Amino acid sequence: MDWSIVHSLNTWLYHNDSIEDPILFYVQAAELIYLLAVVGLCAFARHERWAPLRRAAAAGGLSAGLGLLVGKVITFFYDRPRPFVTHPLAIHLFAKHAADASFPSDHATASMAIALSLLLRRRYWWGTLALVFSMILDFGRVAVGFHYPTDVIGGAAIGALAALLLWWQPLRRLVDWAADFCGGLWDRFLDALLARVLPHGVAGAR
Repeated sequence: MDWSIVHSLNTWLYHNDSIEDPILFYVQAAELIYLLAVVGLCAFARHERWAPLRRAAAAGGLSAGLGLLVGKVITFFYDRPRPFVTHPLAIHLFAKHAADASFPSDHATASMAIALSLLLRRRYWWGTLALVFSMILDFGRVAVGFHYPTDVIGGAAIGALAALLLWWQPLRRLVDWAADFCGGLWDRFLDALLARVLPHGVAGAR
């Protein structure tokens, strides 16, 4: 079943150029997109008004890091070959990729951890958007032949568990405190910098 799904989606993508290009672009750029999204929200969701969004973004980043660490440990014990390694003649490889362990999918782990962290903290609009893009990413990783469906399902499960762990109240309070503390330092630094550059514009930034 795992292989038949990969083969079917890979063949379908190969014959649909209009979908192939945006999917391939997103699959290749996803790491940078998610990194910039988390860092951007932590940096620019500023002051008390946007503190809940900053906390959610910080939780997402930490959950993703925790999930990726767990995934790395798993690869030491289970080195599953990727579809294009196991079936090199049957897979159309749209882009080069390292032939490292296929399970679990790091992209599915991180994207689900971020999406669920946002949803748990009632950032519904942001969380729903992140969840949709996470599912598109999972689909894309399978369709281009980088992963089996169970790789992305396993990765998503690890990411979800990491987000749920950091939602546990004692850890949640610690994450929120760290986000507020570091965010407060950043806000004061940026306000001071803006005061030098735009003396009359800082008040409006609050």
